[in-house]
Amino acid sequence: MPLGEFELIDRFFREAGGRRGDVVIGVGDDGAILRPPEGFDLIAVSDTLVEGVHFPAGAPARSVGHRALAVNLSDIAAMGGAPAWSLLALTLPRAEEAWLKEFAKGFSLLALEHEVSLVGGDTTRGPLMIGVQVLGFVPHGVALRRAGGRPGDLICVSGTPGDAAAGLALLAPDARAGAGDAASRVALRARFEYPTPRLELGRQLLDIASACIDVSDGLAGDLGKLAAASGCAAVIDLERVPRSEALATLVREGVFEEREALRFMLAGGDDYELAFTVPPENREALAELEARGEVFVIGMLVEATGSAPLVTVRTERTELQPYLDALPSSFDHFGHA
Repeated sequence: MPLGEFELIDRFFREAGGRRGDVVIGVGDDGAILRPPEGFDLIAVSDTLVEGVHFPAGAPARSVGHRALAVNLSDIAAMGGAPAWSLLALTLPRAEEAWLKEFAKGFSLLALEHEVSLVGGDTTRGPLMIGVQVLGFVPHGVALRRAGGRPGDLICVSGTPGDAAAGLALLAPDARAGAGDAASRVALRARFEYPTPRLELGRQLLDIASACIDVSDGLAGDLGKLAAASGCAAVIDLERVPRSEALATLVREGVFEEREALRFMLAGGDDYELAFTVPPENREALAELEARGEVFVIGMLVEATGSAPLVTVRTERTELQPYLDALPSSFDHFGHA
């Protein structure tokens, strides 16, 4: 007998993420009743994942569940917040028990890790699509924003941008299938399928950063959004942008070309790292994060001028400059139709 809507919710999602003490009423009523803490501002974020757009058709259900929550947690991280509650709108072509079990496991394990309670949502029938909202908190008046950077601020990034885009490329059914170092392939695929939201780093940046954004649509493009919001321009030094050993290995082995790797690193999406700016007076505090290998200084904000681009990537390898100047800045759902 096929699963009905209410049985589906009860079996797989009623206790997803556990029950926080600030949840008065959660899944199962017309709406949730939640109790926000005093002295904090509320952060609300929302993302939708569509099969064939945000993840390949036939992607592992556990990965889809993980990513659906992770991309929202990354937005909370970019504001220096702590997540608390989530809502899930799940559209399914059919209610397949095995798929739902794995999807719920991916979602719930990440929710438990970050103490996020699922408090409501909806299910309906249609093409596979997952909409998630997350609510979180940040101490009153101190949330990080895209605005706030100033000329002279250092531009930094966490992790190694480009890994997720490379991992997605490895999932495509082309001639590269199975080529190259197996461990490197696994590592890059995992960066796409199971991104790590940088929540702890985001909270550490509250006392250090002047502006912040999560890298979801490509490093250069997202830094352009930050620079625009801050009324500045960004200059990135290519040689300072970190590259993972996994990606470097597959370039050396010829699985990826060098220019392809650069496109992943600068214009690839789905990394869910943090790109942020730090005023010079906070350089010492930033050095502690650098020393732990968590973040990398890759450039600087400069004065915006009418003729200059929002983001300039400069390199000591002059033969690459025309290629870098022509790179697309970031993913755009409607610009890439």
